[in-house]
Amino acid sequence: MKKLTCLDLFSGAGGLSEGFLQTGKFDFLGHVEWEKPMVDTLRNNLVKRWGYSEADAKKSVIQFDVQKTDELFVGKWSEETKREYGKYNDEFIIENGLDGLIGKRKVDVIIGGPPCQAYSIAGRAQDPNSMKNDYRNYLFESFVKIVDRYRPKVFVFENVPGMLSACPGDTLVINRICEAFEKIGYQIRSPRDMSKSVYCASDYQVPQDRRRVIIFGVDKKCKLDVESFYKALDELKSSEKKTVRDAIGDLPKFRPLEKPYKDGRNNVSHELIGDIHVPFHEARYHNLRDIEVFRKWITNKMNDIPNEEKLAFYKEVSGKDSNHNKYRSLEWDKPSPTIVSHLYKDGLMFIHPDVKQLRSITIREAALLQSFPMDFEFIGSNAYCFKMIGNAVPVLFAKNIALAVSNVLEDKKK
Repeated sequence: MKKLTCLDLFSGAGGLSEGFLQTGKFDFLGHVEWEKPMVDTLRNNLVKRWGYSEADAKKSVIQFDVQKTDELFVGKWSEETKREYGKYNDEFIIENGLDGLIGKRKVDVIIGGPPCQAYSIAGRAQDPNSMKNDYRNYLFESFVKIVDRYRPKVFVFENVPGMLSACPGDTLVINRICEAFEKIGYQIRSPRDMSKSVYCASDYQVPQDRRRVIIFGVDKKCKLDVESFYKALDELKSSEKKTVRDAIGDLPKFRPLEKPYKDGRNNVSHELIGDIHVPFHEARYHNLRDIEVFRKWITNKMNDIPNEEKLAFYKEVSGKDSNHNKYRSLEWDKPSPTIVSHLYKDGLMFIHPDVKQLRSITIREAALLQSFPMDFEFIGSNAYCFKMIGNAVPVLFAKNIALAVSNVLEDKKK
């Protein structure tokens, strides 16, 4: 059967793309992402795991700011744009844009999830203006413009549940989104029904409690039923919950050192047990105070104590006051909490559950909890690796979304 053509926007490291590719039902026409480590990671994955040539990967993964939609569409980049993005992109893209890349081919599906930090409830709580002035509130407008340009049969728009309550400019974002798609002739669920569009990745064998809004839209001319997608996605749910143990329980272990040391520029606090090395599985540095905190936290099962006791514990060990708990350990027989993009800073909230290891999780462990394949490689600094993993759609969740999309479109053909 002929594959469905797909375009990926805000593609990041490629969690959505990977899931769609794994179904064997989709052929990607292009991917658009503006941060270079994510672009490098996605291109590398397409070459090493999906058989692209390096030239094809560079051509199909465009490093660009989607807000510059005119230049994205037609190419003919300005000198300023060339200086910013020219050396990272294929000359064909610079001259011909996304229009040239797609050519006369029909786009069946557009997928993507604009950056969600401006919609995050936690992010809004920490911003004095509740992120009302954050440009990321309006990146959905670029998504809408691209959908309008290429007129796919359907699209998938993924984001955090906080998007449903985000209200920059004193108008709910979800109302703006519905109006924008209605204006270009696409149907999605109404704002009052959108709460039913919140799904948890753990229902799709992802070892993580991660809730996301999945907006499915259809071109009204195609006469497809929006609800058919959600019915298909509901039917794909699994009763089996994958746990932290399922995901990372077999990885090589580390032990804390009695005396950390410096190796060049790096501080070292843990050593690998045995001689099996797994790429991206390296223990992060923790000082002796944090190592002892981890021991007390896991031994005393402090995830379960009242919040005021957690805050008192933080005051005791740090001498500082806080309104928010700073520590949390993963639990072997439960799914992980949501893997966050700022995990590099928040490692203390992702303490490994093994009391003998006394450390936070590694890059590889974060990736496995996001259901990335073991052979998936990440390119960039440790901070960028954690960021791209935390921002990604879990691969198995993406795969099930892709299956639901293909079910809808294949049923339409029949």
